Amino acid sequence: MATWKSFEQMESWKEAGRLVCEVYKATQQGPFERDFALRDQIRKSAISVPSNIAEGFERDSTKAFISFLCIAKGSCGELRTQLYLARKLGYIQAGRMRDLVAKAKRISRLIAGVITYLKKTHED
Repeated sequence: MATWKSFEQMESWKEAGRLVCEVYKATQQGPFERDFALRDQIRKSAISVPSNIAEGFERDSTKAFISFLCIAKGSCGELRTQLYLARKLGYIQAGRMRDLVAKAKRISRLIAGVITYLKKTHED
């Protein structure tokens, strides 16, 4: 698909996987680990990003890939919202929240770039 032979080659997928690990570490401590609803939801949002990139890549059409990339990008926004809420609740330090939000924004931009590329270069 596109210029990649596998989703594992995609920078957005690699960075999203690293972000999942960071989110898990951030949610394993303090009051965050006891708020099961937010903790589980923020983890699911983070996991959704690389998972949807991979699932879309493995589909048989560019149109389906773009659709899954849009879902992954949406999950980046959901993750950022949950990070802001976690900060407001005092579950995460401001600096850590800003770092994770910045990484989610970077991944979102990478995904948007892939979507733009695919829309310009491929017609189903």
